Amino acid sequence: MTEIPMKIPIKLAILAVCIVLGNAAWTGVNALRHGASGVRTSAQEAQGEKKMTPKVQKTDREWKAELTPEQYAVMRQCGTEPAFSGKYNDFFQEGTYFCAACGIPLFGSETKYDHKTGWPSFTTPLDPSAVEYRDDDSHGMHRVEVRCAVCGAHLGHVFDDGPAPTGRHYCINSAAMNFVPAGASKPPAPTKTSEVATFAAGCFWGVEYKFGQVKGVLDTTVGYTGGATGQPTYEEVCTGQTGHAESVRVTFDSSVVSYEDLVRKFFSFHDPTQVDRQGPDLGTQYRSVIFYHSEEQKRTAERVKSDLEASKTLRNRVATEIVRAHEFFKAEEYHQKYYQKNKIKSCIF
Repeated sequence: MTEIPMKIPIKLAILAVCIVLGNAAWTGVNALRHGASGVRTSAQEAQGEKKMTPKVQKTDREWKAELTPEQYAVMRQCGTEPAFSGKYNDFFQEGTYFCAACGIPLFGSETKYDHKTGWPSFTTPLDPSAVEYRDDDSHGMHRVEVRCAVCGAHLGHVFDDGPAPTGRHYCINSAAMNFVPAGASKPPAPTKTSEVATFAAGCFWGVEYKFGQVKGVLDTTVGYTGGATGQPTYEEVCTGQTGHAESVRVTFDSSVVSYEDLVRKFFSFHDPTQVDRQGPDLGTQYRSVIFYHSEEQKRTAERVKSDLEASKTLRNRVATEIVRAHEFFKAEEYHQKYYQKNKIKSCIF
């Protein structure tokens, strides 16, 4: 059979179709790549082509001196605090959230909501010009990073899986913000601020009272953490089947009392050699645990524990666990400040 030569116009048409299909395929791959993270916006779309020009210029040494270790890791090294560990994750007081590095207002409490992913979530910033965006292709995914427009500090990321009317989900690290209650006019100082620590040392009634007496401790909350059951009740935790420990979340001023001081207080408040018990209270819910919120806290806790073991002051081995902070479930209201309410001496001695 004689081969009929293909005319040039037909070849060109086929070539054009191949180019179109190739471009479509590449567009589809990019759409899947960007969509995999739940984000279809780019930094340019979010920013509206605004040029990013941070106005506050400081050296790395200056930032390290002004910020806490956790703030520095998040805001200057683009770190991420552990899920459900931030002080503002389940915090819904009325007021304004400011940049922890330069003090400009970023988000209002009226736009904050619970996205149930473990970090403070907002639908929109107070002023669109207060934040800037950058494409972030780290960790094998595409995300849109959110930064402070004034000092360039890393705040978190924005996604398109938020509620109406914006559809935006600003996922922001607690460490990157300072909160000012409604009615207060003075912004927080952009230097050392409050930090959060979480401990379990037996019945949380007495442990909370003891931490509350430490100078520099700003607030204490009792709750349940370290287990797998969501929204546990006191009765459920008491069965020992939830995996949670009775715990105390401590908010403290690091310029007054250090995290190391709190860890040493923690070891002095109970017998850390007991396993799954404390005094007459038996069960895994009474185990001794330090729940660290940052790598710096982890290193400090491990060092203090090692020092205690090396001191030979205890007859048995220290049983205290040192684990990453889990989601913290606030206990029922009648458990909060229990000793102050009831004055039961056995709670603290």
